[in-house]
Amino acid sequence: MGAVTDDEVIRKRLLIDGDGAGDDRRINVLLKSFTKWCNSTGSPEEGFTQYQRMLGTLAQCEFSMGKTLLVYDMNLREMENYEKIYTDIEQNITSAHDKISECKKEIQRAKRIRKNRQEYDALAKVIQQHPDRHETLKQLEALDKELQQLSHIKENVEDKLELRKKQFHVLLSTIQELQQTLESKSGDCGDQVM
Repeated sequence: MGAVTDDEVIRKRLLIDGDGAGDDRRINVLLKSFTKWCNSTGSPEEGFTQYQRMLGTLAQCEFSMGKTLLVYDMNLREMENYEKIYTDIEQNITSAHDKISECKKEIQRAKRIRKNRQEYDALAKVIQQHPDRHETLKQLEALDKELQQLSHIKENVEDKLELRKKQFHVLLSTIQELQQTLESKSGDCGDQVM
């Protein structure tokens, strides 16, 4: 076995002693002092001094015990406080998860509303490119009147054309009759000249 280092010795003493205050050693010293005092046959002054030392050691032990109890109570209160803080944190985490979930739903609603608005805006632009209904009805009425006027003009032109055809036909007929008359007269005249 190798040599034991100072760190290992200190570590063992701390493990045996607890928090390192030396309470176990004090109690052992007190017991030994008490046994020695009970068995002592020395002078009363020496016994009184030894008695005073034992009272001092006992006071130190009581003080250390009181201190340990206070630390123990403080630790219990701290544990309760930490448990309360842990519960509060758990509740806050749950509340935060709920808020996050609600915010996600709100974001989805906002996205849907935004998408709808964009679609509405696009449709509005398309609709604005076309004239409104009142204006369209006015244009239709104007086109209807223009169509009626053009129909009336067409009928008049067709009537005039028909009339001109008849007149032209009569003119051609008259010209042919005149030619025939002229030819027959020129033939009669030629017969007379001969």
